[in-house]
Parts: sequence; structure tokens; C-alpha cells
Amino acid sequence: MNIELINTGSELLLGRTLNTHAQWLGRQLAEHGFVITRQVTVADTSAEIDDATRESIAKLLGKTMRPDATVLAQIEKYFTSRKRVMLESMKVQALVPEGALVLPNLHGTAPGLAMEVGDKWLIMLPGPPRELKPMFAESVVPLLVRIFPDREEFASRTLRTVGLGESRVEEQIAPSLQPLVARGLTLGYCAHMGQVDVRLEARGAGREELIREAVGIVRSELRENIFGEGDEELEAVVLRLLAERQQTLALAESCTGGLIAHRLTNISGASAVLIAGLVTYANEAKQKFLGVDLETLAARGAVSEAVAREMAEGARHEAGADYALAVTGVAGPAGGTAAKPVGTVFLALAGAGGTVVEKKFNAFDRETFKELTARQALDLLRREILAAKNPQA
Repeated sequence: MNIELINTGSELLLGRTLNTHAQWLGRQLAEHGFVITRQVTVADTSAEIDDATRESIAKLLGKTMRPDATVLAQIEKYFTSRKRVMLESMKVQALVPEGALVLPNLHGTAPGLAMEVGDKWLIMLPGPPRELKPMFAESVVPLLVRIFPDREEFASRTLRTVGLGESRVEEQIAPSLQPLVARGLTLGYCAHMGQVDVRLEARGAGREELIREAVGIVRSELRENIFGEGDEELEAVVLRLLAERQQTLALAESCTGGLIAHRLTNISGASAVLIAGLVTYANEAKQKFLGVDLETLAARGAVSEAVAREMAEGARHEAGADYALAVTGVAGPAGGTAAKPVGTVFLALAGAGGTVVEKKFNAFDRETFKELTARQALDLLRREILAAKNPQA
């Protein structure tokens, strides 16, 4: 079976928009036993394909466009439920090529379409992710499973790690997994900044057992470096661990500019854990809001172990939190010195058992520096929470 994904959008070709659809659809298809063999991106021009995709396809196939009463009713319902007036021009979205199977859109106005063309199928989906994703899961997957029942069954697990580079992860697990690879296991790595995902895949009979064995080996080799599975994010893991223990958190950020708070508050339920996040960028703010000593700042500088410690302890005291994370560093590209070059950063975590401080060197561009520092700070907290639960580990 050959599956081709055709993406339309000049903004994709110009590099102004990241093609997240290709990544998401590729993954969803693979998890159901379908693999994309080719993908193409074309511009929104009449010479290639325009935004009126249905009309272009209908013309190409010699199909007549006809109004669909069910689609029109769904579009009218969409506007009525939002107390908005539907423009007459919106009715064009109810036009459907003859013979097409309509895929309902419960989150927007443009329906999806599936058409059988000879011995092939053509499926058209709307562009907005909030419309495309549920339509794919609710309509496209069941359709594909029905019309292609003989696909080879597929199993996959992804373990997410932090604190090790891709080469180090591969070095630790590849030798132990080699016998399973010989039996059909597919092993892959996806590196992010400060994080590596280990992807385990298998097909056919015995696939689930093969994956279970592989997961056991990876967990035994990487141990605490594994923070989650699938799409689980580090910040979600941290919040869950704190919520399970009914513990709270405060933040004191300097060089990350509130990025740690941003990542945490992207997760529903963060308000049960996060009490406050302070962006104390200036030295005066560190003194006023966190109680950092003026003499410490003068003697050690804002980017120092001592100041990071006082920031964390001050945030914990002021917020009355169980834990407080603090970060201070030189994000660059200016501001570095011989003693403290660009990339220098101190992470501090204050808790009931005392305060720990770690020094890192993240010599990257400013945005990458912030992303990596935020991930390192969250991982410091994760490890400390787990250590407190398992003091003998």
C-alpha cells in the first residue's frame, strides 16, 4: 500500500509556518499500521492548487459540485450555536463533488471528503488543527481500517528521557536491544534540546511481547533519566508528582524570563500546585521581592551560586510553598565575562530538606539557552521529588 500526503500552503514553502500536520498525520497513521511513502507540499497558486481544493479536485475528476443538505445544516448549526450570523457566501462550503463521502466537521464549517477514484482513495481534510485532528480520529481512521483490513498490525511505544545526549542514550541501550532488533524490533531516536525520545516499534505476530521486552530493557538501562512515555511532557510529570503529594511550588526566574511558569501553566490543573512565579530580572527586584542580600549581589554577582540559593529560599519563604525553583544566568549574546561566559547558569531548588544548587553551561543562542535551562530546572525538581519519596534509591 502506498500513502501520499499532499500539503497545500505557500506559507509552508516560504518557511513562515511549520508543517506540524505532516508530523502528526505521519505518526497517527503509523500507529494504526499505515506508513506514508511520499509527501508533497504545493503552493496556494492557481498553477498548483488553490484554496478551493474541492472545486479543483472536482474539475480534475470531471465531477459535478452539488449542495449537500446535511453539510449546510451543520454549518448553520455551527453559526447559530455561537450566536453569529452566517454569511451567504458560507453556503459554498456545502457544495460537495458527486459521489464523495462527507466527513462531518463538528469543530468548524468545512467538511472533510473521501472519494474513491478507481482503485485508489482520495481524502481531503480541513486545515485548522482543531478541525483536522478530531475528524481524522473519528472519521478517517475507521474508514481506512474498513477499506484496508489486511494491513500488518503495528505496535509502538515511546520513552522520553532527559539529561543525556542522543549518542549517550544509544550507547547505553543499543547493545542490550540488539537481540530484539534481530527478532524484528525497530529502534529509533528523536533528539530535542536536552531531551531524547526512544521509539520502539514492532509489526506482526508477537509485536506486543517484543515491545514489552524492549521497554523493560530501556527502563533498566536508563532508569531515572526516563521521565515519561508517549506525548507526556516534563512539566506535566512534575505537576502530577507534586499534586499526588499535595505539595506546592513557587518560581523565581531571571534568565528564563518566565518560561518555566509558562510551561507549567500550559498544563490544566497547574493552579493546584503553582502558587506564584516571579520574574526578578533586575538586581533591585531580586532584593525587593525575594530578599536577596545586597552584599551577596555585590560580592558574588547576580549570576552566582549564592544568589541562586537566596532567590530560591526567598521565593519559598514569601510564597509559603513546599518547593521553590530559581534560575539565574547569562543568556547572551552579550554580558559574558572570562569568569562567567555566555551560557553560564545556576539552578537552585529550595525545599524542606534544604537547598541544592547546580551549575550548568548552556552555550547556545538566547532562545535555546532559555528552553534548555527551563527543562533542566524542571528535571532538577522532578529528581528531588522522586529522591524524597525513595531516599534509598
